[in-house]
Amino acid sequence: MTTTHRLLLVSDIHYASDAEKTRRDFRMAGVDNPVARLLLHAFHHVIWERDPFAHNHYLDGFLARVGNADGVIANGDFSCDSAFIGVSDAAARESALTCLGRLRAQCGGQFRAVIGDHELGKRSMVGGLGGMRWESWRRTLDDLRIEPAWRQEIGRYVVIGVASSVLALDLFAGDLLNEERAAWEEARAQHWREVRAIFSRLESSQRVLLFCHDPSALPFLWRDDVVRARLGQIEQTVIGHLHTPVVLWKSRLLAGMPQIHFLGHTVRRFSGALHEARHWRDFRVRLCPALAGIELLKDGGFYAVDLDPGGSVPARFTLHRTASGKAPN
Repeated sequence: MTTTHRLLLVSDIHYASDAEKTRRDFRMAGVDNPVARLLLHAFHHVIWERDPFAHNHYLDGFLARVGNADGVIANGDFSCDSAFIGVSDAAARESALTCLGRLRAQCGGQFRAVIGDHELGKRSMVGGLGGMRWESWRRTLDDLRIEPAWRQEIGRYVVIGVASSVLALDLFAGDLLNEERAAWEEARAQHWREVRAIFSRLESSQRVLLFCHDPSALPFLWRDDVVRARLGQIEQTVIGHLHTPVVLWKSRLLAGMPQIHFLGHTVRRFSGALHEARHWRDFRVRLCPALAGIELLKDGGFYAVDLDPGGSVPARFTLHRTASGKAPN
């Protein structure tokens, strides 16, 4: 009888430390226009997430369900990034360290983590504050102990993790400080060397499960000759970042749209990513939703993946929904 190897996949936990919880109105920072403030408040209150600091109990629920899983993979975004500069901010770093510490304590050596965009810093949606910071990259590697590129063999399967924001660095050029640009470009070059080495070592009989937090990086992988030569071996690419299947559906619907240059930095970056989204299909994308989902749909969850190490049947993905509702008192 074939022994099944079970992995649990979780993404976009966005844990909040006590220090981050003191920043109640951080999403309004830098937004002075009253109409913009009203619209932003309505978007978060009704659609996205009413209280970004009220989700810690979802991690409790996930950890209680780890059970006898053979491994756990967390696909990025471990803090609320309330200063918009990643884990170079002490409060966000405390959130990420607590979140990762609890995952590692529960899962031991069977735990793997992927770097998300909020580990490194992400410019605020409306206020234009923050961005990627080199200190956040250093802290992610040294303090959070997340490898940018890694691989794990499970029979005929090779599980691969990559750092999406670094692979897609061109998309985030406006988020970088000028004095840090050279360091980021060197980190990108090194990361590409690591990724190419992993893909070039694949044997023709091996199947790949690829973990890439932000799907904006997939077109960059598609354009690389080494990676593109192995696309047929990628059985599934697990992404995060989008939080809800609704956004993934809309992204597929708008794939190939022209890039919009006249509505500011955020729209330019998003539309540029959507212009390239037609390449996502070659990676056989599957979204792991945010653990808490979004406010409107309460559609959070995590995946259990059952692998046949012999590769005789495809990996079987089962979505487990997290219970909606408020945190317990």
